[in-house]
Parts: sequence; structure tokens; C-alpha cells
Amino acid sequence: MEFQLTLPTLLRRAETYFPTKEIVTRRPDRSFHRTNYGEVCRRSRQLAVALGRLGLERGDRVATLCWNHSQHMECYLGIPCGGFVLHTLNIRLHPADLAYIARHAGDRAIVVDRALVPLLEAFRGQTELEHVLVVEDTYEELLAGADADDWRDPGLDERDAAAMCYTSGTTGRPKGVAYSHRSTILHTLGVACGAPLGHALGEADVFLPVVPMFHANAWGYPYLAAMLGAKIVYPGPHFDAESLLEDFVQERVTWTAGVPTIWLGILRALEANPGRYDLSHLKGMLVGGSAPPRSLIAGFRRHGIEICHGWGMTETSPVATTSMLPGELANADPETQLDYIALQGLPLPLVELRGRDPDGRELPWDGETIGELEIRGPWVAASYYETPEQADRWTEDGWFRTGDIVSIEPGGFVRIQDRTKDVIKSGGEWISSVALENALMGHPAVAEAAVIAIPDEKWGERPLAVVVLAPGGAATREELRAFLAPDFPKWWLPDGFEFVDEIPKTAVGKFRKTALRELYGLAPEPPASPVPGG
Repeated sequence: MEFQLTLPTLLRRAETYFPTKEIVTRRPDRSFHRTNYGEVCRRSRQLAVALGRLGLERGDRVATLCWNHSQHMECYLGIPCGGFVLHTLNIRLHPADLAYIARHAGDRAIVVDRALVPLLEAFRGQTELEHVLVVEDTYEELLAGADADDWRDPGLDERDAAAMCYTSGTTGRPKGVAYSHRSTILHTLGVACGAPLGHALGEADVFLPVVPMFHANAWGYPYLAAMLGAKIVYPGPHFDAESLLEDFVQERVTWTAGVPTIWLGILRALEANPGRYDLSHLKGMLVGGSAPPRSLIAGFRRHGIEICHGWGMTETSPVATTSMLPGELANADPETQLDYIALQGLPLPLVELRGRDPDGRELPWDGETIGELEIRGPWVAASYYETPEQADRWTEDGWFRTGDIVSIEPGGFVRIQDRTKDVIKSGGEWISSVALENALMGHPAVAEAAVIAIPDEKWGERPLAVVVLAPGGAATREELRAFLAPDFPKWWLPDGFEFVDEIPKTAVGKFRKTALRELYGLAPEPPASPVPGG
């Protein structure tokens, strides 16, 4: 049949087959709000009707400035099912960037948490926003005046835009990525096929997305949970380790997903409180955003918790690969298994990958040769929204240049080595900052580590390690170099080490290396004596 792949089919499925399955939200006051798919879908239809009555037309952009909660999920469903475009704004960006993004996207309305209204007011005057709907009051008033039964499937074309996100703008202005209804449905099916760690997410599961709903389409997990009928738990604004662990235990969460910095905090809490938290029901933690240190994966394994590593970008909707253990390694020794689990894995069905060196030659699958990763597939962006000057990010034969430097292991497993802007070129050879960072974070005295390139007259660039020591930890430059030496060529080892209390992070929890480069424009004199931990 000629069947349109649009989000109203997903809304009808959740409402019809899983109406009593719970959706739980941790409120700002730390209490829990409980609802279900039937109620959320009814309110989503109300929202779709109400936005039309405000005068919004098909294709208009409706922004959100919200934490993770059930009303935000209503926006994920109701806005595109009304024929409008969901535009999630990253609350951790600077007001100047938010103003640019909302203006560039042409947002006409915004749904905002009451606690975030001051942030909105800091940039609203520089936008064309006509309607402000505050979740705790005017949003509710709007829904109360609309009848869900008045909603009609708008008969969308599957290639119509359903949602859009902007990149975080670490290099230049943020760039918009629009997701079609078709790409969103196919991405949801593709992620469902991933079966991380050999377990397919299903109706019996309880999913807690730590990844913010204002970032990268929430990795598609609200749509995945709705399609499968899985109970979903939203942490609200509470992303600290203790609150998340309480949520995991109380709601008996089976799957969760977030960036490595979140899991580093969770692991520290588990290590400090052995036996306090019963996480026996947790099947696995899905980790993306940046490569998790091998020590992090091993640390959770000590607590009986498996990590499934994935890779993606805003431009890929965003999930594109997941790590998985080949069947023949099911009984392999733990170190061999870790070698594979630490990789970014294989592409999801319908996604194709290739690596190419600077001369355009395709990389061999030898695990050693490195080059830039390129990708294509039905949920990979074909262009940036109204940004024609970025057209060179796509090759002449239609592949997207990711900017990630990779090697490809035998069997096609991807290993991210670095970003093109972060890789260190020393004496004509590449050094992976990610590999050095992850190794340093395996040292018992190191809590976090970021590695950047600094100018060098002889070699062009040399690595500098910026280190946050664990509470009570102590280390010297010499000790850390000796710790790295067995695993890396001598010329890879950092020339300098800086010990700091905190490493600046981006809006999505990645190390903000641009700030470090500004701070360390010249090689510093490394300390020679032990430095106490923070």
C-alpha cells in the first residue's frame, strides 16, 4: 500500500493499545506525577487543536524550552500531529544563541517551564515569538479550551517536517536540522531493531531517558517508548546522581540513556555507597554523546550493570550505531568482551558508513588506518535548514561528512578516534585526544581528563592534558605519563599536564575544548609535585 509514515499513526497506536501504561515525572519539588499514555495522547490531541485555534498554520514552528516531563512528551506528539513543527530549544545555550536559533527557525509560539521564563525573557525580544505558553498555567488554560475529539489527522505528507533541532554551535553559528515524519518513524523502527546487549526494548520495560528532551530529539526515545508501550520515567530537572539512583530504584527502571558525564557521577555514587541501591532490574545503560572511558564500562560491570555504547549526531536524528557483542564472543574473557563493548559498534539497519582518508581513499577494516567517517541513510539529514553555505558537508555522491575521525575494526565495528577539530597533528601524524582522555580517566586518582593541542615550533602541535583529580586523589605529571606509557607510543604522550578543579563543558555535557584552547594558548610549565584532589 501507499502508506504515509507519519506520527499520527504512532499516536493512535499508543492510545489504542497502551492507554493504561504509566508515564511518571519527577516534579521540581521532587514529588512524582503519574499519568498514562491514554491521558497524554488525549492531551496531545487537545494541544494540536488548540495551536490551530491560536492561528498557527501547517508547517509553523512551535518551540519548547522545557525539562523532561510528560507535558514535554505531549509537545513531542501533539505539535507534529497538528501539522506543526516541534522545535526543541537547548536551555543550556547562551541567550544570544537561543535568540539566533529561534529567529532563524522562525518560531511563532513557545511552550516554556515556569522556572525557565527568566531565560526566555532574556532573549524573547530578539525573536518573532507571538505566543508564550507556560506549562504550569497558560499551557493548561489553552488545553482546557480545546476538545480532543475535534482533532482530525491532518493528512500530512511523510516528507513534511515533524521536528527540528540545532547543533550546539561549537564551530560557528548553530545549524538547523529538520526531521521529517518519515525519517522520525524510520529512526524509531531502526532504534527498536538495535537490540542493545542482546535485549530488545519492549512493552514490559521501564525506560528513564536522562538525555535531555531539549537535545538532539531526545535520541528518539519518547517516540520509541510510545511505539512499544514501555513505561517511561521522566526525571524533570533532577539530573544529579542521587535523584537518578532514587528514580531507578523506586520505579524499577530497566533501561536508561545519557552522556558519559552523567554515568561518571552515578558510578562515583555507587562506589561511595556499596549495597545502598538495588539495581538488579537494570538491564543496561545506553551511553552516547562522547566515547565512554573503558574504565567506566568496567566500573559498572563490577556492579553487575552493562553499558551499551552508541554513536550519532544531531544530523543523524541522532542514533546511527550501537555497540554489540558478536555471538562468538559470548563466552570470551571479560577483557576481550570489553574491547568490543567499548567500540561505537555497527550501524543500525538501513544506515551505511564508510571511512575515507585525506586523499579520498576508503579505509580498510584493519582497526589501524584512520580517516573521516561518512554516513548515509533514511534518517540522515540531506542539508542544513536554510544554510546553503554548509553544503560542502555532503559529498558529491550524497554522503554526510561527520567530522569524526575513526578507524574501522575487522567486521565493520567503528572506533571513534577524535573529532577533526580536536585531533592533534604532531609531526605530520595524528594523535587521538579521545584515546588519551579515556586512558587517563582509568587512573584511580583521575576524575576527568581532557586533552587538547597546543602549538609547538618543532612538531606543529603537541598534546596537553587538563586533569581533574578525584576527591582525595593525588598525582604528578611523571606518574600520569608513566601510567600512559605502556599503551601509547612515546610521541603520543602529553608534554604538559594542567591540574584544575573543573573542566568546562558544553550544553550537552561534552568537554568544551574551545574554552581550554583559549585558556592554554601556550604550553604551560607542568607541575612537578603532587597536587591534592578537589
